[in-house]
Amino acid sequence: MKILHRYVLKEHLGPLTFALTALTSILLLQYIGKHFGQLVGKGLPTLVIAEFFGLSVPLTIALTLPMAVLVATLYAFSRLAAENEITALKASGVSLVSVLQPVLWAALGVTLVMVGFNDQVLPRSNHRLSILQRDIAQTKPTFGLREQVINEVIPGKFYLRAGHLDEATNLMREVTIYDMGDPTRRRTIYADSGNMSMTRSMTDLELTLYNGNTQDVPSATPDDLQRLYFDVDVIRIRNVGNQFQKTTSDSYKSDREMTVCEMQAAQDRSRKEHAMARREFLAKRAAAIKGGTKLSKEVLTARTSPAWDIGLGRVYCNAVSLLSVGTAQAQAVTSRVRPPSTGITDPLGATMLEGLRLRMTESSRIVSSYGVEIHKKFALAVACFVFVLLGAPIALRFPRGGVGLTIGVSLFVFALYYVCLIAGESLGKRGLLAPVVSMWAANVLFALVALWLLSKIGREARTARGGDMGEMIDAIRGWAREKIGADRRRRALERVPA
Repeated sequence: MKILHRYVLKEHLGPLTFALTALTSILLLQYIGKHFGQLVGKGLPTLVIAEFFGLSVPLTIALTLPMAVLVATLYAFSRLAAENEITALKASGVSLVSVLQPVLWAALGVTLVMVGFNDQVLPRSNHRLSILQRDIAQTKPTFGLREQVINEVIPGKFYLRAGHLDEATNLMREVTIYDMGDPTRRRTIYADSGNMSMTRSMTDLELTLYNGNTQDVPSATPDDLQRLYFDVDVIRIRNVGNQFQKTTSDSYKSDREMTVCEMQAAQDRSRKEHAMARREFLAKRAAAIKGGTKLSKEVLTARTSPAWDIGLGRVYCNAVSLLSVGTAQAQAVTSRVRPPSTGITDPLGATMLEGLRLRMTESSRIVSSYGVEIHKKFALAVACFVFVLLGAPIALRFPRGGVGLTIGVSLFVFALYYVCLIAGESLGKRGLLAPVVSMWAANVLFALVALWLLSKIGREARTARGGDMGEMIDAIRGWAREKIGADRRRRALERVPA
């Protein structure tokens, strides 16, 4: 039996490696192509570009590994069935459960690895990638100038707009500059065209403008306008900078840059904030209604309960804490809960109630957002196991499907799964569905279909002579025709008078 298990796992290893490599490469090239314009032309060190590529890999693998598992399962079992190996095993008294057992155990192992990967590796790489992208964006900001847009060259001081901008020659046309660096005046410069370049030290930006005028308006006497016409004007903007400087530390993290325990701690703080605002809101609203204060419809019908959750993140963090693995940082994250607002003198006023309602809404939104991201980490990992359950019976039902079956079913399942995942994420973060429902609905749906298909293959005795893609399409067509015919007969019977 051990030989059989090793053989079945070996049949999956090759397709899994190929599918993971191919899918990761495709999505990685797409991601890099999307950000390619932010990398080239800035004189970045080779190691920085390599680091950007390397930090993009974990994000891609988190999406492609479940896909690769499904592709490998479909291809491996389809090949085993097409070459009559499944039939030979049945004839030898080996049940399909024994054939599936090593694959399911391997899928469970991949799921556990993915849980740790999504919790520890992925958020850290996302955080470092986010910092690196900000550092790259600050390198040679002139490279990021866009035409028909007011570009902020120096924050709060110098703005530039060009009707047309040639990135190859740095030629600008229809140039407008807003110089607000001097608080005693406001200067606006108009030019027909111009060139921009960096100085030899690569720290200052030099603008050469042609055929324009400069308008100065003193702040003390805004009615006075001074206008100066020029043929050529040179403006130097100092300390714009063009050297890449890597940030060594950054404490801010978004929800996708946090571990599960960090998000759970942030969610618990938001729940406390919501509970405080809720108690105060209910007390103030009851007093206001009793006192006859006129309240808005939003205040009267405000939802006061936070998003429901099963506490999966808390259970996971407790388990991690017992194992003493990676909890130091999560336990060190503390925050002071904001006290109730006391700046309004009228405790029964509608203004305070509206403020409390907004506090409840915002804290509830944060609770839902963190809940969605926590469940998403686990749902994507469990998808590896669900896809094995789903792929095996489909491949055994249509053994001669081959590559066509693998590609067709994979694309359909991927599209449907990720549509459900994205839609659930949106509904969950908006508070329309509980996070546990929005993130696990796709897994539950596919698991039920997989279990139903598994129950069917145990009673079927198909061989490799049938079960190709044509039979699959014919089966779908037959089911559709039968369904349509049943509906027509039902409608016809409804029209018959009693």
